[in-house]
Amino acid sequence: MPTIEPPAVAVARTGDTLRITLDRPAKLNALRPADISALRAAMQLPDGVRAVVFTGAGDRAFTAGMHVDSFQDLTPDSARAFIAELREMLAAVRTAPVATVCAVDGYCLGAGFELALACDLRLATTRSSFGLPEIKVGIPSVADAALLSEYVGLSLAKEMILTGDLYPVARFAASGLCNAVVEPGELDAAVDEWLGRVAGHTRTATASQKRLFEVWQNTGLTTGTAISVQEFASVFAAEETAAQIATYRKAGFVSSSE
Repeated sequence: MPTIEPPAVAVARTGDTLRITLDRPAKLNALRPADISALRAAMQLPDGVRAVVFTGAGDRAFTAGMHVDSFQDLTPDSARAFIAELREMLAAVRTAPVATVCAVDGYCLGAGFELALACDLRLATTRSSFGLPEIKVGIPSVADAALLSEYVGLSLAKEMILTGDLYPVARFAASGLCNAVVEPGELDAAVDEWLGRVAGHTRTATASQKRLFEVWQNTGLTTGTAISVQEFASVFAAEETAAQIATYRKAGFVSSSE
């Protein structure tokens, strides 16, 4: 039977940011089913949270993915329940009404890579590497691995999934998989910088935009733009929308990403 361990997921709140740490460094933060449930529970966000940051404990890995023992003795029925829980956790991250950031230092593999793909932003150190090794275990890559081709293109996505190999972060420089790549000692500062850029907007606008990302990925242009019209109208029901428009108008400037 697979080893039963308590979840190793640490959740801490700092101001309006929820920081979720995969905390099993001796095993490269490998995940077990209890961790998946804990991550899903953590995504039931408290009031006032504007951003979620995912990190891994130690300096070797964000996570090596699911511990291989998790697949031991699975039957078709138990496998379906296991992967359904993983899918629901990833969906909770992807559809969260706040900005989500994955901070990667070291290995980012398997289900952990899918978690990174489910996040809005990925920040990584120069010593990081990514991969979907499931095929080497004898199982397919599923769930949010479906997003990989949108980030790196279909050809490279198929290569990564069919080989199961590890790829250094430098391999993705042209694709923009990572929003920033920094030296290991600079990762925390990079996270804070990006939080300053994405977590200060109104909750109404951010939640609306996150809903639209999901719509755009799952509908055609006509349907997507029709729903966009409704989303645009809906934000004006919130008092903070008018207040933010007035603040922006008074400031009289346009910020730049450069």
